[in-house]
Amino acid sequence: MNDSYVIDDRKARRNVAVLVAAQAIIGSQVTMVFVIGGLAGQMLAPNPCLATLPISMVVFGSMSTAPWLSPFMQRHGRVPGFTLGATGGLIGSAVAALAVATGNFWLLLVGSYLTGTYMSAQGFYRFAATDTASDAFRPKAISWVMAGGLLSALVGPQLVKVTENLTAAPFVGTYLAGAAITAAGMFLFLLLDLPKPRPMTRMEAPVARSVGELLRTPAIAVSVIVGAVSYALMNLVMTSTPLAVVGCGYTQGNAADIVSAHVLAMYAPSFVTGHVIARFGAVRVMATGLAILAAAGGVGLAGVELTNFFVALVLLGVGWNFGFIGATTLLTASYPPHERGRVQGMNDMIVFGAVTIASLASGGLMNCSGGNTVQGWSAVNIAMVPFLALAGAALIWLAMRPKGIRG
Repeated sequence: MNDSYVIDDRKARRNVAVLVAAQAIIGSQVTMVFVIGGLAGQMLAPNPCLATLPISMVVFGSMSTAPWLSPFMQRHGRVPGFTLGATGGLIGSAVAALAVATGNFWLLLVGSYLTGTYMSAQGFYRFAATDTASDAFRPKAISWVMAGGLLSALVGPQLVKVTENLTAAPFVGTYLAGAAITAAGMFLFLLLDLPKPRPMTRMEAPVARSVGELLRTPAIAVSVIVGAVSYALMNLVMTSTPLAVVGCGYTQGNAADIVSAHVLAMYAPSFVTGHVIARFGAVRVMATGLAILAAAGGVGLAGVELTNFFVALVLLGVGWNFGFIGATTLLTASYPPHERGRVQGMNDMIVFGAVTIASLASGGLMNCSGGNTVQGWSAVNIAMVPFLALAGAALIWLAMRPKGIRG
């Protein structure tokens, strides 16, 4: 495929506006699923240790979709790929609604997995924002698209409150509302103006590097590590938060408000993150993100008052924003255009593989690692430490290398 085209930031800004709207509207479905997934799982699971498995299946669906969806988009274009992913999410929400209505935990896992195909497609919005962007506009394009999640943070949890008890079986209305939102938002993809793929001749096609060769590229390796750690730790704590909040005697409404504050903190900084990266560099911003994630764990360990939950989850969101957007920015500057699909698919497979493991571990740590909710919540926060140390060491290693040999 030949990815050569004229960089036009006017076109890039139009595409970013469409992607922001898609992130805001269809992204509400993902926020809703993460608010209710653990609670629906706890209601239906045959074992409390499996309560967060529906969320894990969403993330596993995203992980297993990324390796084929990214090359699909490189061959056929972003719009077909985004439409395919959103269709999977729509079907997944409908299947999950049926599962909860019939009390079938295993069918809920199937619906959750299908929902993950949309989560994977949504993850590529940030890369699509750079397809027509100049080097100078790239970090801003990424951060603005991520900022589209701000509206989903406001709308999603509030829709949970409105819809969770609309039917006899809790959460059926929530899943159906998610399907409706996805169906409506899919029409936005028709407004995208992105370069059309063109098959390359055998003479034009460069030699593709293997996965091992890509991961031996310092900037790519560190981008993947920091992105995976930032996202996995955010998911580890966020997934267990509704269980911890309700387990400590607070209401489901309190849990929804805390998750809403968390998702706001994930996306609100995106209005400035691109400018901060342009000013200070991706490596420094990633380091700041890891430090904020560590602070979130400290606040979580300090107590189980509502204030602790709110502050810890807000810090968790900001830390994720800096770590993940910084890692994405560094990654997009670390490969030539013909490797775009391969690198982006590999990155998201590894990132969401780590997130899948984290979400699986979340339920076990929360419900099965201690004698009560407080001990389980402490175990979740302590589990962050070794992974933050790994990502911090990787950043230090990259920073110590001469800039000319990082790529």
